[in-house]
Amino acid sequence: MTTLTTYHVSTPGQLVLQTRDDLVIAHTLAQAGIQFERWAVRTLPADADSAAVLSAYAPEIERLKASKGYTTVDVARITPEHPDRAAMRQKFIEEHTHADDEVRFFVEGAGAFYLHLGDTVLQVLCEAGDLISVPAGTRHWFDMGPAPRFTAIRLFVSPDGWVGHFTGDPLSAAIPRLDAVAA
Repeated sequence: MTTLTTYHVSTPGQLVLQTRDDLVIAHTLAQAGIQFERWAVRTLPADADSAAVLSAYAPEIERLKASKGYTTVDVARITPEHPDRAAMRQKFIEEHTHADDEVRFFVEGAGAFYLHLGDTVLQVLCEAGDLISVPAGTRHWFDMGPAPRFTAIRLFVSPDGWVGHFTGDPLSAAIPRLDAVAA
């Protein structure tokens, strides 16, 4: 279930608020300029390739492309068997920004976005059916956990796709990681 957890940077190991209420999550994120939507989840075969995933969500993708100017769309699938999962987790778990929005729709599985907004960090545990759009320039990181399992549709304005600009802020190491939160 989608979960929003809030931390204060002065006490990063202590949660301030935790909710699974979709309305509270959407309202809190909207106030911070973060787009959050719930889409109906389509049943797809376990071996569905990227083309099948994109086809299943074509109307939603086209709506976002038309309204936000996204030009590039792809599918990211990470499983516990992925040979580069540990290196990928380490890369994404460091605080960074992008010159482009970071848009993800979770087709299956889960992952957590951490949004560093002033003196607050919002952890959004996204699951199947969740769309999140982190605006360009927002300090954030992503944790897929030690045994990741998710498929996500990614949309970009730039054809370069995911390009991170790392901040070097150690805060991302102080906030509980996905495996610690789930334990």
